Amino acid sequence: MAGFYKQILIVDLSKQTSEIEKIDEKIYLKYLGAKGLCSKLLFDLNSPGVDPMSPDNHLIFSTGPVTGTLTWGSSRYGVFTKSPLTGFYLESYSGGKAPEAISATGFDAIVLRGKAKKLSVLEIFENRATFHDAQFVKGKNTFQTEQLIKERLIQGITKQQKAGVVVIGPAGEAGVSFANIKNDGWRFAGRGGAGAVLGSKNIKAIIFKGEKKRTIHDLNALKQMAKDLALESKENMIVRSYKSRGTSQMVRVMNSVKGFPTKYWENGSCDHFESISSEALHDQCDVTPHACAKCFLACGRMTKVLKGEHKGLLHEGPEYETIYAFGGLCMIQSIEEIIYLNHLCDAYGMDTITAGNLCAFTMKASASGKTDFKIDFGDTKKTIELINLIKNREGIGKILSKGIVPAAKKFEMEDQAVHVKGMEPAGYDPRILKGMSLAYATSERGACHLRATIFKPELAGIVDPMNIKELVKTFIDFEDRHTLFDCMILCRFYRDLYPWEMLGELLTASTGIDGSQKNLEVISSNISLKVRQFNLREGMTKKDELLPKALYHPLKDSNTKISDHEFSGLLKEYYKLRRF
Repeated sequence: MAGFYKQILIVDLSKQTSEIEKIDEKIYLKYLGAKGLCSKLLFDLNSPGVDPMSPDNHLIFSTGPVTGTLTWGSSRYGVFTKSPLTGFYLESYSGGKAPEAISATGFDAIVLRGKAKKLSVLEIFENRATFHDAQFVKGKNTFQTEQLIKERLIQGITKQQKAGVVVIGPAGEAGVSFANIKNDGWRFAGRGGAGAVLGSKNIKAIIFKGEKKRTIHDLNALKQMAKDLALESKENMIVRSYKSRGTSQMVRVMNSVKGFPTKYWENGSCDHFESISSEALHDQCDVTPHACAKCFLACGRMTKVLKGEHKGLLHEGPEYETIYAFGGLCMIQSIEEIIYLNHLCDAYGMDTITAGNLCAFTMKASASGKTDFKIDFGDTKKTIELINLIKNREGIGKILSKGIVPAAKKFEMEDQAVHVKGMEPAGYDPRILKGMSLAYATSERGACHLRATIFKPELAGIVDPMNIKELVKTFIDFEDRHTLFDCMILCRFYRDLYPWEMLGELLTASTGIDGSQKNLEVISSNISLKVRQFNLREGMTKKDELLPKALYHPLKDSNTKISDHEFSGLLKEYYKLRRF
């Protein structure tokens, strides 16, 4: 079997020791790598009911069997742990160039256990781990931390070596439950609080250095696939669209179908969408496409603000989800202000979807007289103040830093809080896109749009949302294929470029494993079952796979709604086909 190193590195942070452990080939045949391998490791290594912020919660970094190869969309790494935001399974992924350095260390997974005695920088090599004192970056934001570490600790790299660094910001150090992990300037393992777990272990940053390369089962086939895909994609409208407009183009799309969550989930559209749209971003700012390694999509928007209070600010983004969270839910009406809020969250190292949802929820609480913190929808200055309070865990920020569930209980607004398992949804309203109700409810890590991306076929009219059997069957098909994406690891934006057949050919060429759809579906099922076992062990019940009560209220601007009968039908059919 090729493609895998067949070994992992286990680092005991408390003892400052590390050991290499071999992995049996049978594990890869059943679970593949990355999500599959790490889900099994997490299940086996974590004790049931472990506190996510305790030293006993394991945090695992991983790359897939195509990372570091010629494969397009393959420069990705995953982080796996128990989430401090939800208390359940957490997976989070990031791109950039760092994934190739992580892969070059020669391990299929790097497992962290315990807690360092003092704030440290961990350095991973091909055969060991070492520690550095991190006092020189204590309290520094993510941009400062990454720059200082590269200047002081990443020196003398040979042409054969690859080096990369991942960091946390002040939010991760402080234990904000939705803190993230950053690399390569603006790439984040974003949702669910992996940065908080890393901070709880007293690790400010991790450096990866190595020159290992994966063996390829059929290098000529892999080369040909990469060449063919690049040629075919030159005229691909999806590729052109991402490169020219990035994800911000979804603002106009979602607003037009009245599924753009606005004013904390009250409406599905907003009158000011033009001022926060892709057109506003590209017309009012200096924007250049920006790509990860091994990518021709270049969906990133390297943006320079040209006017206003934040003139001169250089930032990658904002992505659609950040625009929805601050521009839609919070009703911020300037793209430049959203860019600054994005920058602030990125500097502090906190997820923008959760941050925006919490700010909007506080605005709703303020309007209802549920909190003494006065903040109106659309108030940028108070939103900035609130983000700073969350980062410092001061005042109202102390309760908000724990997430939506504790905040809703504190405000006595639990029936109005929009979340599943303690994680807030993305910017696709399930009252318009019915399949997203199933996506949010059943996602292993909480209300997530990326595990199945069912909004895509709904928006394109590929599936009839009123046909429950057809919708659920399509959903499971997408979910299974995306699970394989996360095992290899491939970027979600290549989902239309790697259908089942090509995904199977890619797996066979890189590893030699049977890439038939039948075999891949079995593997995907193995992984889904293992993750579900993890969540059930951590206390998940059927109640945790329901929509929040607030989403059963119709949208005020269109009166569109999803009924309990509609959702129950979807969920029942899903359980039936999944055999849960």
